Amino acid sequence: MQLLETIERETGAAPAWSVLWLHGLGADGNDFVPILPELVRRDWPAMRFVFPHAPLRAVTINNGARMRAWYDIRDFDLANRADEQGVAESIAQVTALIDREIARGIPASRIFLAGFSQGGAITLAAGLRRTEPLAGLIALSTYLPGVATAAAALAPAARAQPLFMAHGTADPVVPFAAGEQSAAWLRGHGFEVEFHRYPMPHSVCIEEIGALAEWIGRRLATAAG
Repeated sequence: MQLLETIERETGAAPAWSVLWLHGLGADGNDFVPILPELVRRDWPAMRFVFPHAPLRAVTINNGARMRAWYDIRDFDLANRADEQGVAESIAQVTALIDREIARGIPASRIFLAGFSQGGAITLAAGLRRTEPLAGLIALSTYLPGVATAAAALAPAARAQPLFMAHGTADPVVPFAAGEQSAAWLRGHGFEVEFHRYPMPHSVCIEEIGALAEWIGRRLATAAG
């Protein structure tokens, strides 16, 4: 499989941790690079942030326009929104990037998988299937796709992955209730979920980045233990 193109930023020499961050529909890997100064703390170990570009594909709800997308969106209804084949392809592509980090010497237990909106949906879908748990999953302004079949796809070992979720209460793209319901489903299936709500639309706010930094910091401290 040909690896997706990525943007990389390292916070120090010989990174001991990796964060793979998936952008939302129509954006690209550049989208979340600017948050790093607000997110990264001085006392953290050296980390590699990997921001892949999703493939270009036609998106049905946007009149078939080609744009970077992790899957086609066929319907505004969340139950039918995600194209199953596209989700499966993106999971495979993200898994290949995780495997590259492992090959570079960073174990799965020190790799975070993060995503916003569509990228967050892939984060959750890929996270469910992990037979080798990651350090944690980060899902922002998103939902769990294919929830009707998710239980069958759930790998028992995946439950060991802590999960950070955050959502805007005024989100017109992915309704807040969808994020809340996804968090409840994941808790009900054995995941440790930290869920945050913010008075914002389909976006990210500085308070959210601060809460995420605290959550990552706790994971790093536990590992250093």
